[in-house]
Amino acid sequence: MSTDAELSAQPVELPAWRDRKRYMWLWGLFAPTGLFTIGLPLVWALNELGWHRLAQVPFWLGPILVYVLIPLADIFFGPDGDNPPDEVMEYLENDKYYRYLTYLYLPFQYAALLMAAYLITADNLSWLGIDGGLRMVDKIGLAITVGMIGGIGINTAHELGHKKVSLERWLSRIALAQSFYGHFYIEHNRGHHVRVATPEDPASSRVGETFWAFLPRTVWGSLKSSWHLEKVRLERLGKKPWSPRNEVVSAWLMSAALYAVLLAVFGIELFPYLVLQAVVGFSLLEAVNYLEHYGLVRQRTAGGRYERPGPVHSWNSDHLVTNIFLYHLQRHSDHHAYPTRRYQTLRSWDGAPNLPSGYASMILLAYFPPLWRRVMDKRVLAHYGGDITRANIHPGKRDQVLARYGADAPTGGVQVVGA
Repeated sequence: MSTDAELSAQPVELPAWRDRKRYMWLWGLFAPTGLFTIGLPLVWALNELGWHRLAQVPFWLGPILVYVLIPLADIFFGPDGDNPPDEVMEYLENDKYYRYLTYLYLPFQYAALLMAAYLITADNLSWLGIDGGLRMVDKIGLAITVGMIGGIGINTAHELGHKKVSLERWLSRIALAQSFYGHFYIEHNRGHHVRVATPEDPASSRVGETFWAFLPRTVWGSLKSSWHLEKVRLERLGKKPWSPRNEVVSAWLMSAALYAVLLAVFGIELFPYLVLQAVVGFSLLEAVNYLEHYGLVRQRTAGGRYERPGPVHSWNSDHLVTNIFLYHLQRHSDHHAYPTRRYQTLRSWDGAPNLPSGYASMILLAYFPPLWRRVMDKRVLAHYGGDITRANIHPGKRDQVLARYGADAPTGGVQVVGA
């Protein structure tokens, strides 16, 4: 019989399955590091060649990456199609390599923000081959690029904020500070995941609702919801809402402190660009929210409660490249089923409605409402077997939507399951 010492000395048998994306996940760090590895070297090289006009393009690396390079790469590399089997889930979940990659996003995110603040306010950039400081168009492009880094950082915050480890929850709040969107930590975890795919959820978009109408509704609605959630929590503890114990207030203070330091170091001229990058960052997040649950709704049970969230209540996509850049966010049904599951173990679900392309491509489409509705409304209609009244319909557009699809049932978009 083997002794305990002999057993402990025996090699641990690892699962035969391996994550073929294991080292591809490193590409997720390209967004926050691209300014240093590609952008600024290109600016210098193009200026050295005398191509000064072309040297302005790298300052727009953010929108080029999100709206051009990733969608094209999704088309070229196609679907992912790789689900981890059950027997490796625990092993994969506990592999700290994956969580360290999300931790690394943050220092690079803030390094890019600091570099952008310096470049926007500097009077002498001769080391880049630029005579004087940046032109206005370059500053705007750079602010948008950094805003998109912050927007993808909100997705990193989303991954970290769902975890039970205290460090990861704090890192989530730090990632959100750049975009002044710290209330997302409260509303997403305690609001959206409870009300997802219902008319009451400000982060679930409706048929007939354009992204441009959804954006102010979700921003204001999420802010109100997060404040209400914290107010109720603090009242139960016998505390007043205007308190450092209020996580919305503490999030605002963290962002205010960050902005104050940046303005003290780089000057007040940085302020409009800080505002611009913040708006770009949280707007990118809300564009993702817009497409994740468009038109989908949980029906009510005979008892009057909403049915449990299922795969049919989230739009999914399994395109490889966007999967890597967004930490499997596109496997959204699995995320709602298992919110604390780490990104490397999320799986595609059979029966979940699928988008025609990756999230990055669909974000761009969402900016153009006629194109979006041409592509997506018919998919919502098909998802509900041709009965548009079963969908989540924008109240102000209800008559128009019903008339467009030949329906006239005034059901309010939610029916009773099993009635």
